[in-house]
Amino acid sequence: MKRDIEGNHPIRLFFSEALHNSFCEKLGLTDDEDVITYLEDMLVTFLHDDRIYSVHDEFGRRVESVAEMMVEGDVRCKADSFDRERQVHKHIGDYVMFWSGLFPEHLMTLKAPTSKDFLLDYTKQGKFSYHVVSTFEFPPYDGEAETFKKLSEAFEKYQHGLSLVRASFEGFARQGWPKGFEA
Repeated sequence: MKRDIEGNHPIRLFFSEALHNSFCEKLGLTDDEDVITYLEDMLVTFLHDDRIYSVHDEFGRRVESVAEMMVEGDVRCKADSFDRERQVHKHIGDYVMFWSGLFPEHLMTLKAPTSKDFLLDYTKQGKFSYHVVSTFEFPPYDGEAETFKKLSEAFEKYQHGLSLVRASFEGFARQGWPKGFEA
């Protein structure tokens, strides 16, 4: 298991500053501190490849398509509990928010004609998955329900905010820092 990145780590501080600049200063979303904090944690968590693909099937295989994640997170199909349903839908929302906000060009590779996600509308699924998570309004999840409701209802707004965060990454690359950043 990877170590968590502490609150004073430079990459966490960078994400925090980039998110606040994008959401508060550029978009004027000053009432969304809970969402900003949540997205900061998501970005730090997704620095590790194993956490981007943290959903596994019953055989322990990594699930990489959103369509398959939807099946894993449905209590009528493969989820063995409502807790598992919430966990997988939270991951789907995060996964879609991450890729669609920061690297939307990657989604086109995920939607190749031979892909299980070919017909999937990622934005609608991200909104729906965050909505499912927001309905868990009882302990121990009640403290997060409102944040997920915001993420569901304003999914596109937060996608746009993350695209502004990406622009800050690209700004560093144009300045030549760090060397070799452009692959």
